[in-house]
Amino acid sequence: MHNSDPNDEARTVLFFDHTARLGGAELALLHLLQQLDKKRFEPVAVLGGEGQLVKHLDASNIETHILPLADAVSNARKDGLGIQSLLRFGAAGEILAYCRELSAFIKKRRVELIHTNSLKADIIGGVCAWLTNVPVVWHVHDRINPDYLPRHVAGFFRILCRVIPDFVVANSFATLDSLRLPNRMPRCVIYEGIPPREAAPKSGMALARIGLVGRLARWKGQHVFLAAAAQVRRRFPSARFQIIGSAMFGEEAYEREIRAQATDLNLDECVEFTGFRGDVPDLIDQLDVLVHASTTGEPFGQVITEGMIAGKPVVATRGGGVPEIVVHGETGLLVPMGDADAMAEAICALLENPERARLMGEAGRERALKHFTVDKTAPLLEAVFEGVLEEKKRGGNKGATPGQERIAD
Repeated sequence: MHNSDPNDEARTVLFFDHTARLGGAELALLHLLQQLDKKRFEPVAVLGGEGQLVKHLDASNIETHILPLADAVSNARKDGLGIQSLLRFGAAGEILAYCRELSAFIKKRRVELIHTNSLKADIIGGVCAWLTNVPVVWHVHDRINPDYLPRHVAGFFRILCRVIPDFVVANSFATLDSLRLPNRMPRCVIYEGIPPREAAPKSGMALARIGLVGRLARWKGQHVFLAAAAQVRRRFPSARFQIIGSAMFGEEAYEREIRAQATDLNLDECVEFTGFRGDVPDLIDQLDVLVHASTTGEPFGQVITEGMIAGKPVVATRGGGVPEIVVHGETGLLVPMGDADAMAEAICALLENPERARLMGEAGRERALKHFTVDKTAPLLEAVFEGVLEEKKRGGNKGATPGQERIAD
C-alpha cells in the first residue's frame, strides 16, 4: 500500500528503448534498472521488440512491456535517421502511429517521466512527451559527430537536442561536446555504470590470451586487431587470441571478411571467434590483456570498464570517450586508431613485462571501482530525475536552469 502523502510515493518512470538486442546502451540500461532505488522510482520498461534484454529484465523483476516497432524503423541503421529518411516509404506514418500507441500507454500507466535510451527512442519518446505533457530525459549513448554519424544525421539530432528534451544526459564528455548544446540547456555527464565484482584470478601469462570484445563491425576494428595479432604471434608464438561477439545489423559480410583475413594471416590455429556469448565477464576473466580496437572514437567504451573491473590491463585506441576511462601508462596503454603496428607494440610491451601488466590491472580496477560502477552512477541519474520532476512541478521549462556537468577525477 502506498503512503497517503503523494510526495513519498515512488514516481513512475518509463524507460524506453527501440530494441531489446543487447548492445552497449541496452546493457547500461539493464544495469541501471537493476540498481535503481525502487522506493523513489518505479521503473516501467517499454521495448520496441523481443530480445535478450527482455529476459534479463524479467529475471530482475522489472515491469517490462513489448510494443513492437515496425521493422523498417527498428532495423534502420543510424546513418538513415535524417529527416529525409524518416519521411520516406511511410516511415513517418509508422512512427506517428507508434507514438499514439505509446502515448496512450503513458497516460494509462500514469507515467511521470520518460527516459529514452537510443537515438530512435529519443525521437519517438520526444514526440510522446509532447503529446502527453510528460517531461523527457534523453540519455545519449552516441557521439553526434560526422566521424560517427553522417553529417546530415548529426546536424538533425543537434537541432532536436535543443528543442525536445527537458534534460540531456551524456555517457561521456566526448559525447556531450559533440552535441554542441547552448549554455541554457540542462545537461550532465554520467558514465555508464557496471556491476562491481571480484577481480579475476591472475593467470601468470604462461599461455598469453589476448581478447577483443564487441559486435563484429568494421568500425570496431577487428581487422586491425587481427593485423596486430599476426605481429604479436611472431614474438610470442604461444599467444592465443579471442574475438568475442557476433555480427549485428546486417554486418555479416564483415564477419566473412575478417574470418578470411585470419586464414590469410595463418592465424586459424590461434584465433577463436566465439560468436555471441552471454558470459562475457567470465571470458574476460580468462584474458591476460583486453584490447579495444575501434577505428572511430567510441562514445564511451563500456567493455573497457568491464576489463578494468576484472583487473585486466587494457590496450585501447585513443579517441572519443576512451581517454576519460584509461589513464595512459597507469591503467593501460592508448594507441592511435587504426594503427596495427602500435597496437602490437603495446600488447607485446605488456606480455614482456608481466609485473607492469599486473600493476596496470590493479590500478585500472581501483579506477573502475571509483568511477564506473553502477552503484556510483545510478544515484547521479536519480538526482537528474528528481530535478526534472521538481522543475515540472514548479511549472518550469528546459531553459530554466543552467547546464550541469559531472567532472571525473
